[in-house]
Formats: sequence, structure tokens, C-alpha cells
Amino acid sequence: MRFADDQERCARGVRERRFDADCEGRVVPGMLWTPEDAAGPRPLVLVGHGAGLSKTEPYVVALARRFVRHHGYAAAAIDGPLHGDRRSDAGGFDISFAESGQAWANHPTLIDETIADWGATLDGLEALPDIGGGPVGYWGLSMGTIFGLPFVAAEPRVRAAVLGLMGRTGPTKERHAADAARISVPVLFLVQWDDELFPRQKALDLFDDLGTPDKRLHAGTGKHSEISVAEFEDTERFLAGHLGPVA
Repeated sequence: MRFADDQERCARGVRERRFDADCEGRVVPGMLWTPEDAAGPRPLVLVGHGAGLSKTEPYVVALARRFVRHHGYAAAAIDGPLHGDRRSDAGGFDISFAESGQAWANHPTLIDETIADWGATLDGLEALPDIGGGPVGYWGLSMGTIFGLPFVAAEPRVRAAVLGLMGRTGPTKERHAADAARISVPVLFLVQWDDELFPRQKALDLFDDLGTPDKRLHAGTGKHSEISVAEFEDTERFLAGHLGPVA
């Protein structure tokens, strides 16, 4: 894992660092947020962004900073396939939802590659002295669930997850149903009742597929991206309740 010294900053007690991880010949760009004076093990929250966005999307940064400032956690995000610094046009952030959907349909290996990318990133982060193998949570909605749900199913280090804004649909619906059944950790699953991208019944079907006995469904009014501030705060409390305090 390599950190970019010229892309580090500290603000209001939060240290932000840009890194690259290596996985199976791929360079995985990411961001890490930690307390400015961090030392010793602490919980880590991995944040998956939505389609057409990147690791520095404002809601990703805001959520990561909340986990650091409110709980003393570390938080990290990586660019998903074809997004952010992984675009072939040297870092344009303007991939559309349609392009993301096309890639999802045309490249069946993307899910397994992203599982590996997150795993390699987690390996590198856990080796850092200011993280040091504390409990791990995952937060990812929409595309963050398309790639994140299979990651949570495959990664035993993840203790709790926030998922949602996605349903049992699309080119990998059988894969997602099977992976959902393998999840055994606590899950908070978000549904937008008027979601124009993933109809509510498809989302409820995927929630029903989750194998964990500890699963909670939060349904909010509005369209796909109209999640309330209160809902974001609930997801923070959910993960903090399962990951616990800094030792």
C-alpha cells in the first residue's frame, strides 16, 4: 500500500490520506480517514460509493469523517471499477449510471475482482499501526451493494453491514440471491419506497434473501437518491453499535 504524501491533509481532527493498493495486477485507488492523533487498534468502516461517483463523493467523505470524529474510528473508500481514478481517461469522474449498468452486464468478473480489491485493501489497512486489526464494518448502497453484498458474504472480517437501494434484479440477480443467503452478520437494509431504479418489491426480495437472523429493514419515502439525513445518522449508529468503542 502506497500513500501519496502530497495528498494528505488534516482538518478538525481528521487526517485524510490518498493511497494505492495493489491487487492481481490492478491498482486500487483509495482514501483513508483516521483521527489526527490515532495510535493503536480501532474499528474500521469500509465505504462503497454509488454508480457514477467516486471515493471522494461528498456523502462518502462526510460519512467517513463522522465515523472518525464521533467514534474515533478509521474509515476508507476505494474507487469502484471504471470509476474515479480508475477511468481510462486519467481520472474523469463523469461515468454515467447507464455506463455503470452496461459494465455490470458485460463484465461478469467485476464482482469477484472487486471482492479481491476490497480484500487487498483491507489487508493493507490492517497492517497500519493506527488501525491494527480492529473490528470491520461495511457501508454501501446502490452500486455499493452490487459489489459490497458479495464482499460481505465472502469476507469473514466484516462484523456488520449497511446495504440497500438495490434489489434482486439485473444480470447478477441469482448471484446476489445466493450471496445474500450466505451473510450471517447483522445487516441494516435501506429501501426507498419510490425508487425509480430498483423497484421496492425487488429490494424486498433481496432483503428476504439475507440469511442473517439479525436483519433490519428501513424504508424511506422518496426516490433512489432521496435518503434523509436522519437515515444516514441511523446507519452510523447501527455500525457503531456493532463495532463498539475504540479500545
